[in-house]
Amino acid sequence: MADYDVVIIGAGPGGYVAAIRAAQLGLRVALVEKEHLGGVCLNWGCIPTKALLRNAEVISLLEQGKEFGFSISGLEVDFGAAVERSRKVAGRLVKGVASLMRKNKIEVIEGRGMLSSPTTVEVALNDGKTCSLSTHNVIIATGGRARSIPGLEIDGERVLTYREAIVLRELPESAIIVGAGPIGMEFAHIWSTYGSQVTVVEMLPRVLPLEDAEASAEVERAFKRRKVAILTSARVQNVEKFTDGVRVRVNTAEGEQMLEARLALIAIGVQPESEHLGLEQLGVRVERGYIMIDEHMRSNVPGIYAIGDVTGKLALAHVASAQGIVAAETIAGVESTRLDYEAIPRCTYCQPQVASFGISEAQAAERGRQVRVGRFPFRANGKALGLGDYEGFVKIVADAVSGEVLGATLVGPDVTELLPELVLARQWELTPEEIARTVHAHPTLSEAVMEAAHGVFGQPIHI
Repeated sequence: MADYDVVIIGAGPGGYVAAIRAAQLGLRVALVEKEHLGGVCLNWGCIPTKALLRNAEVISLLEQGKEFGFSISGLEVDFGAAVERSRKVAGRLVKGVASLMRKNKIEVIEGRGMLSSPTTVEVALNDGKTCSLSTHNVIIATGGRARSIPGLEIDGERVLTYREAIVLRELPESAIIVGAGPIGMEFAHIWSTYGSQVTVVEMLPRVLPLEDAEASAEVERAFKRRKVAILTSARVQNVEKFTDGVRVRVNTAEGEQMLEARLALIAIGVQPESEHLGLEQLGVRVERGYIMIDEHMRSNVPGIYAIGDVTGKLALAHVASAQGIVAAETIAGVESTRLDYEAIPRCTYCQPQVASFGISEAQAAERGRQVRVGRFPFRANGKALGLGDYEGFVKIVADAVSGEVLGATLVGPDVTELLPELVLARQWELTPEEIARTVHAHPTLSEAVMEAAHGVFGQPIHI
């Protein structure tokens, strides 16, 4: 008889959620983790960055004192204290996950796991010993790590990834951020708010290149107003370290430029952590490091599942968690669901925030879809005006024939909190008319969603 029904390798937001769901379904579960419960998300990613972003938000509000009728002289900010607060927030949640493991009677094994067979996981324990776990099923949830530029040395002092940047106690006087995706733009917002001179370099033609073009333009304007330099269509040639900082050589449409700063942050995405797991010997299908899975999270080898960044679907914590639940339910033999990756929410927490799901207006046109588009600006929303935070908009893309909501993009105050209403509408096949006819409380930011839904039919009320 096997020791466990399922052994999970990796305790990030995919692995620990899968463990809890499996335990809830009566399975015997072991969770193998080489570093910290919560993985990148809780320790070096989602959670500590949001704590830092909150600090930056408070500073921004204080700088708007004149608008709100107060003034502050001699304001001093302590970046190190902000980072310390973020570490405490992360630590509190990690302790919470440990408590959940005990509550659900999940055995946590500290070490590095690999498969010697589809039913055996060998663990190199952190105390130097080894152990062997026999199991009916394995879920690989090893996540990803920061991707780097080929030939570039990440030294953690002058050239950083998000992992070193998130624990940096001393604010850099200046920084060059390579990559204008969510990670790059969030760090650009935090550091620039605290007074750092920031330059963002993006290879593609616009910041947040995977978002709607209107959203990218709105964010770029906001950053330029805050004196953040942005170079798009700019390819990094090399990064040189010198005594006081780094030099980054970039090619742009205007020719070659040499940029100098105290440090460089490389934020060009993540790559899968799939090496040294024994996958090749077992015949698990892997492409470019990503484990290929079906809609039930099963690999091509019976009993081996994979979830999270290592699958290459969407490198988002909530995707990993959702996949973990599906994997656990499949193993337990209970009814589960099929994830629609296109409909999963995507969020960037800089200021202004960006939230989206589904396809953009441009993507709909590329697919030959006839669409209706509803837009509503936050400048016409009473709650946003009251908050003094009214840049941005809500944009809904709907099929012109069926009325199906194909996607949405929101830019502005707390839009990451507004998106679920539209995701739910897509999930349950509600139309813009049904969203528009749903009475929204006044005054709220959510009224902008209702107005955009009216706008799909050319009938917004307040513009």
